[in-house]
Amino acid sequence: MAPPFVFPQILRALEEDPEDNHRLFAQNPVDVTSLRPSDLEEFVKGVSFDLSDRELFCIEDQDVFDRVYSLVRDFYTLPPSCKCNLVESLRSNLSVLLPNVDSISRSVQDQEDEVPIIDRITSHRNALKIYTFFLITIIMTEEAHVSSVESTKVAARGRKKQVVQSWNWEPQRGRMLNLIANSLEINLSLLFGSSELDENYLSFIVKNSFSLFENAAILKDPEAKDALCRIIGASATKYRYIVQSCASVMHLIHKYDFAVVHVADAVARAESKYSDGTLAVTIIRDIGRTDPKAYVKDTVGADNVGRFLVELADRLPKVMSTNVGVLVPHFGGESYKIRNALVGVLGKLVAKAFNDAEGDVSSKSLRLRTKQAMLEILLERCRDVSAYTRSRVLQVWAELCEEHSVSIGLWNEVASISAGRLEDKSAIVRKSALNLLITMLQHNPFGPQLRIASFEATLEQYKKKLNELEPNRPTEDSSKEPTSDGDSCIGDGEIDDLQPEVANNTHQDSLPDSCQPKNGEEITEKDVSVPDIGNIEQTKALIASLEAGLSFSKCMSASMPIFVQLMASSSASDVENAILLLMRCKQFQIDGAEACLRKILPLAFSQDKSIYEAVENAFVSIYIKKNPVETARQLLNLAIDSNIGDQAALEFIVNALVSKGEISSSTTSALWDFFCFNINGTTAEQSRGALSILCMAAKSSSRILGSHIQDIIDIGFGRWAKVEPLLARTACTAIQRLSEEDRKKLLLSSGSRLFGILESLITGNWLPENIYYTTADKAISAIYMIHPTPETLAATIIKKSLSTVFDVVGQDQPQDDTDDSIVDFLTTVQVAKLSRFLFVVSHIAMNQLVYIESCTQKIRRQKTKTDKAAAESQNTEENLGATQENNSINAELGLAASDDALLDTLAERAEREIVSGGSGEKNLIGDCATFLSKLCRNFSVLQKHPELQASAMLALCRCMIIDASFCESNLQLLFTVVENAPSEVVRSNCTLSLGDLAVRFPNLLEPWTENMYARLRDTSVSVRKNAVLVLSHLILNDMMKVKGHINEMAICIEDDVERISSLAKLFFHELSKKGSNPIYNLLPDILGQLSNRNLKRESFCNVMQFLIGSIKKDKQMEALVEKLCNRFSGVTETKQWEYISYSLSLLTFTEKGIKKLIESFKSYEHALAEDLVTENFRSIINKGKKFAKPELKACIEEFEEKLNKFHLEKKEQEETARNAQVHVEKTKNMESLVVPSKVKEEPVEEYDEGASDSEIVDPAMEEAGDSLKASDSEEEPAMEEAGDSLKASDSEEEPSDSEEEEPDSEQSGTTSPHSLNQNTSGGEESESESSNVKRGNRTETSSKLRRSLRSASRT
Repeated sequence: MAPPFVFPQILRALEEDPEDNHRLFAQNPVDVTSLRPSDLEEFVKGVSFDLSDRELFCIEDQDVFDRVYSLVRDFYTLPPSCKCNLVESLRSNLSVLLPNVDSISRSVQDQEDEVPIIDRITSHRNALKIYTFFLITIIMTEEAHVSSVESTKVAARGRKKQVVQSWNWEPQRGRMLNLIANSLEINLSLLFGSSELDENYLSFIVKNSFSLFENAAILKDPEAKDALCRIIGASATKYRYIVQSCASVMHLIHKYDFAVVHVADAVARAESKYSDGTLAVTIIRDIGRTDPKAYVKDTVGADNVGRFLVELADRLPKVMSTNVGVLVPHFGGESYKIRNALVGVLGKLVAKAFNDAEGDVSSKSLRLRTKQAMLEILLERCRDVSAYTRSRVLQVWAELCEEHSVSIGLWNEVASISAGRLEDKSAIVRKSALNLLITMLQHNPFGPQLRIASFEATLEQYKKKLNELEPNRPTEDSSKEPTSDGDSCIGDGEIDDLQPEVANNTHQDSLPDSCQPKNGEEITEKDVSVPDIGNIEQTKALIASLEAGLSFSKCMSASMPIFVQLMASSSASDVENAILLLMRCKQFQIDGAEACLRKILPLAFSQDKSIYEAVENAFVSIYIKKNPVETARQLLNLAIDSNIGDQAALEFIVNALVSKGEISSSTTSALWDFFCFNINGTTAEQSRGALSILCMAAKSSSRILGSHIQDIIDIGFGRWAKVEPLLARTACTAIQRLSEEDRKKLLLSSGSRLFGILESLITGNWLPENIYYTTADKAISAIYMIHPTPETLAATIIKKSLSTVFDVVGQDQPQDDTDDSIVDFLTTVQVAKLSRFLFVVSHIAMNQLVYIESCTQKIRRQKTKTDKAAAESQNTEENLGATQENNSINAELGLAASDDALLDTLAERAEREIVSGGSGEKNLIGDCATFLSKLCRNFSVLQKHPELQASAMLALCRCMIIDASFCESNLQLLFTVVENAPSEVVRSNCTLSLGDLAVRFPNLLEPWTENMYARLRDTSVSVRKNAVLVLSHLILNDMMKVKGHINEMAICIEDDVERISSLAKLFFHELSKKGSNPIYNLLPDILGQLSNRNLKRESFCNVMQFLIGSIKKDKQMEALVEKLCNRFSGVTETKQWEYISYSLSLLTFTEKGIKKLIESFKSYEHALAEDLVTENFRSIINKGKKFAKPELKACIEEFEEKLNKFHLEKKEQEETARNAQVHVEKTKNMESLVVPSKVKEEPVEEYDEGASDSEIVDPAMEEAGDSLKASDSEEEPAMEEAGDSLKASDSEEEPSDSEEEEPDSEQSGTTSPHSLNQNTSGGEESESESSNVKRGNRTETSSKLRRSLRSASRT
């Protein structure tokens, strides 16, 4: 019998001679690498023949063993055919050996002699070990060789692929691993004598199996992966190899992220195959026992462990649910990845672990309580400190909603939490909250329609029905009402499509057409009564469900303002998901969804392509239907209800859709049918809406309007225009959108008629006041667009408008320029007519200016075209030299430049003639402008008529834009009005006009820059908003320099109106993108100016925080440190010190910035006495410690000590100086209270120089003074021991003290100073001062009194 085979540590250890000779080893290995290919092939064939021809146990023979060992040792060097022969031989022998184990067990029962059986068992065990060892060694060797080849050069990788493909290694590997897995699944207890296998045998298999798990390529092979999972499951579960397997699993999970899912598969298969979850439980408990702090450092491991737990919970929910308690403490850990995983685990458990309906009542109750506890944890985690965890919780709730694992009772709580998370500061949380709400709408248990009115009405009816059922009359009441076969009630209160049908039946007629369901099959109109659903309990369950549905609908409706706010978010994901959610809300008919969807139109102008695509997709899905008539109806209704901004966005979208063909020609035909009233029930308003959409489409395809020009004139300006006045304005727009060819046709066919209509439209009085101005605007623009000589028709219109204003004025009425005559004159003129006239004149003037510029450009284009054609005709080979010579001569003479200059001169002259006119020439608009200027200066008249002032100032501003001289002469008037006009509309319009004037005449407006910035302080919200818009436009487009008044714009960041604050923030955000960020240069100046303003500290902090946040470059931050530190030396106010130090604390410090701060210590050391200043510097130090290296950290700590030391010293100095000042003031007060009661009358000229003429000296005090001389001389040295500051102040104040003494005040003078000195002695004084006070305040006071008396007696 052969010696037993013992698994070696490494393959070559088999060549070592064992000391005890009790194990099998390779005695005579052959060096196969030295064999010739033919000899090697013969050698392999011999080994294969022996293995196949002899018995299975021949592998124990020393000769066979040595030869097989030799081939396995150098396996990677063998040719493919040899490899295949060897592997097949070994694998086939092992596959035959495994079934013999059962035959051995049967032989044991029949055989009486145990010795041969023992030998057979030993031989089988030995052969099993040897075959297993060699096969696994071959697998490991080949895989190592393959991996090394893959990591080499491309050429080597190509050769490797050829080698592998030549003998199909992957199928061989899978079959070999499956065979080894089969060997573990049979009954090996007889071979090894017990259920526990040989430690070396099992360890060798498991160790190499886990090594193969580390190879991602092997795990991609389903056969190999399945075999490895079986090996691990059998080893750990069947043979109780738990501890080592668990350790290997944890190693795999931590180090190899690709192996996580496959390891979870292996663990789950072990539990399902052997009905034993020991391996899974052990791994879960090991993870639970791990210190939570370990996952903070090992982020990759935490991520992998988390994924493993989620995968395991998905595969083994019941096992995980019974052991999840050991994982719950990790919710308190710092690793958000583990918390994310635990949240996912709870979600899987809630969805899968409690679906089993079997068991007694107690077990069901326990499962219900466990599930409820998990749901409460999920609700609590929605407020987790980490945004990633909050986002993950919301995703888990969405998954639960998809799987219908959220009960109706919990539905509204989840919806409420999700709606609250829409205002989360993190974008990923907001995205998850939006997705959750979308999912909840899709899978809501309340039905496809969630209108609040439907719920309320249906709920009220069922409550009445419940009241009828409660008095024990269920049979009578139920027999009177029809039943619904399709309605059913679930036991837990969920209803299958009952409420929507009931709501539709009850309220269909009371809702508008836009809210009616499109599918008529869902609605039953025969009976509006509520169906009978059964007994009282079922009715109560239905009522509870209806109440839950009503709450959900109200929650969604109440969140509409937040959805609108998210559409203005800077995050593209917020905008896209908010649009998707609003579309889903409209689908379920949530109240307010349709109005909110209108607000997505302006997002079409977004520069973010994804946002525009989301808007376009939403627009197509909502408004573009399969039916062209329905599409046309949707579009025209949208145009009718849209404001100016929405119409601009709508035009942009319609143009894009027409270009893409989304709006088909059939839809265009349907729009024309609506406009021409060819569809029954069409209103004038719908006709206008249809024409508006057609005008929008004509911008992309101008031929759309050409086929219906006559209809536009007949309907747009006919009788329907009086029914819908805005139809005339839309018709004017349509005329402007005509193509050049269509305009020519129009002039030939109906030109005079059209111009007559437009003239009457402008000069007539049939249009309402609120529509006239926009219609006249479009009409005048249409005239200048298509008329061949528009100035002639414009002059006629002005004269007719003038006659309509002054037709009531007699020809003989005096019209001087005095104020009284103007007042009398205006009393006879209708203000509305005068306002219209001023509008017409000013708008014609503006259009004339545009017309002149267009003519100039047209002439230039024609000239360029002519020159180009002439050059091409002359550029022949024979004329090429002459042409070049002529061009050079013209260039030298400047003929081409002179032509352009002449054209510019003519254009300037034409522009001047609009308002100013030539010398001695009458000018229609110029005369009106003069009248306009005088009218605007008559404030007394305009204050009585605010509407006239608005029109007059608007007309004045237009005239100023046209002519520079007229602008200069009226600038003072304009700024006076913009500052003092009582009308908010006037100030707002003038503010907007200032922007146009600054663009047109920047040099004229430059001295008025400060006045323009002053509009930011206006009391009116609209004025401030327009001022922000105007200044932002001018500055960002480099039409106005950023001067020292930019602080006014910075203050607007803290404006009470959110719109103005947002515009100001947007301005600085865009300004920071220009060049090298101008905010960096402006910040010190802004800081200085804001410090001098009466601004709240909180507002200042917010402004500076926003401005400094827009500076991103480290170099600029470092330079700001030095700039701000230098500002300390230029200011003396404590408030400014605090503001500068706060601004410093907001900077992002680098190592250079910290060093500059330390180097600039001298500039701010005097400010360190203030507590707030010191605190701000300490915050800088704390930030610096976080990133500082050891050397810098030492400098920072030294700087901190120095800072604290200076702070304390400055505080002491200030306290000492303050105490000294207080003492001086108290001494002065005390001396002023003591005066002599009487003095002898002496000549005034004998008094001391400082004595007052009115002083009276008491004689009695003179004697008192003499008697106190001695004591006074003794007390004087005590006074000399006081501080230096006290000595100086006392000596300076002595003369004035004697002069200011009052009679009869000795008593007060001796007691009051004593109490005052007691109060001051509590402060932080020097030792000399405190000892002096302790020695006797009364003595000091007496000395003062005596000295004062002596001074008085001497005088």
